[in-house]
Amino acid sequence: MANVSAQKYYVPHGSQWPIIGSISLFLIMFGTGMWLNDWGLGKLFVAGGAIAMLYMLFGWFGTVIGESVSGMFNKQVDTSFRMGMVWFIASEVMFFAAFFGALFYVRHLAVPWLGGEGNNFWTNVLLWSGFESGWPSAGPENLGGGFEPMAWNGLPLINTVLLLTSSVTITIAHHALLRNDRFWLKLGLFLTFALGFAFLYLQVVEYAEAYQHLNLKLSSGIYGSTFFMLTGFHGAHVTLGSIMLVVIWLRTLKGHFTPEHHFGFEGVAWYWHFVDVVWLGLFFFVYFL
Repeated sequence: MANVSAQKYYVPHGSQWPIIGSISLFLIMFGTGMWLNDWGLGKLFVAGGAIAMLYMLFGWFGTVIGESVSGMFNKQVDTSFRMGMVWFIASEVMFFAAFFGALFYVRHLAVPWLGGEGNNFWTNVLLWSGFESGWPSAGPENLGGGFEPMAWNGLPLINTVLLLTSSVTITIAHHALLRNDRFWLKLGLFLTFALGFAFLYLQVVEYAEAYQHLNLKLSSGIYGSTFFMLTGFHGAHVTLGSIMLVVIWLRTLKGHFTPEHHFGFEGVAWYWHFVDVVWLGLFFFVYFL
């Protein structure tokens, strides 16, 4: 394709990647349904869908990267990318806001109501007689079983330090890019995703500790489900962000990005800072309070 810098807006022509992505998602969901119902081919469908998804991601991202480095994107396209990333992060804010809202509702409204606090005596009598409100709560012992909550001053505190440090390293890399210092750019990016993977490793250790020694599981009543829901989805976001950082680091090794054109880097940096901010809220409301 010819350079389109003189055109108002670059519009790509037909692409096979959306079709491949749709097929891969269908295979994954259909295979998961079969797997959960003990159909023999379920795992095969899931594996095939996952392979197709990886093929689509590498191919589609490679196409966009190729368009970028060949000069097909002008300032208007760059503006569109930035607007898209802003709206994507805004949707992620709503995603976690819903989970934090669920935690607030359960902790400050539903559990006290069921426990008969305030003017809710009859709520306790009619809906769950004998239930005593308190947090963390697993409900009656015969429902969730006894457990110990995860302390804030162990692995969660270490993980907080790791993520806060990674925000510093990604900022160092960003400023290095702006002054075209390739050494600190590469080093800052490397340290950032290394800290991200260290966070994920310690989260796996934390989950093993929760299951094996604290009896804290997904089945541990409302506390267990909200704990693993919030920390697990955040861990998934850290995983995605770390993979994105690795891709950006590999691109820097190939000489991509300049002080004037580097939205691919900036978009990932925005996402990483968002993940770090969410963790601070999660650490305070889930672990500390």
